[in-house]
Amino acid sequence: MTSHDLPVATSLTSRWLLGCGVIAGPLFTVAWLAEGATRAHYNPLRHPVSTLQLGDLGWMQVLNFIVTGLLTLAFAVGLRRALRPLGASIWGPLLIGAYAIGLIGAGIFVTDPAGGYPPGSPTFSDTYSDLHAALHDRFSIPVFVALPAACAVMAVRFARWGRRGWAGYSALTATGLVVGYVFTAMALTQVAGLAEFGGLFQRGTLVLGSAWSTLLALHLLRSKVRAEPGRPGRL
Repeated sequence: MTSHDLPVATSLTSRWLLGCGVIAGPLFTVAWLAEGATRAHYNPLRHPVSTLQLGDLGWMQVLNFIVTGLLTLAFAVGLRRALRPLGASIWGPLLIGAYAIGLIGAGIFVTDPAGGYPPGSPTFSDTYSDLHAALHDRFSIPVFVALPAACAVMAVRFARWGRRGWAGYSALTATGLVVGYVFTAMALTQVAGLAEFGGLFQRGTLVLGSAWSTLLALHLLRSKVRAEPGRPGRL
């Protein structure tokens, strides 16, 4: 039996699931960019994306979180199907799935005011107003933790498959996400000199992560895996 090339996405279902990953990041980004630019009294440089859930138009960001999460969850399933011929572990898809569930939960449970938005609310509070706000932050944890972990896992996998470009890109993205989230957390807790840029740090980090997942989905849709008898395939 000779080596042969197999499409990574061998079925219409797999391609549809990976396509969800292509859509998720741009949709999420365009939605919060448009909302942040048009919402009265909202400062995208200062205020976090989650506070777009508040007010009469808050349902738009609620829906944005949930729809993006569902699309990303579908992508996680597609990623697992695509990587199975490579003999890859399930950790990459599982971590992206955890990230997706975090987005869905962050949408279902609405955050507290932050950074002085909406107008008249405190700049920072170390207590929650209700259970919904507490659960919003709990579901946000996998958003901040699982995606950089997924990048790191995929960096190792790509390195083993000899794809140095994607290995380096994934590793740099993982590092950038961790650094970005640290600066975001410091700014949102009103650390002097950073508080005015909490929204900017968070948005830059979200764009970095969304770009990586979108490009990964596109890469898998367009790539082929080389399979050899008794050996895992390679992208």
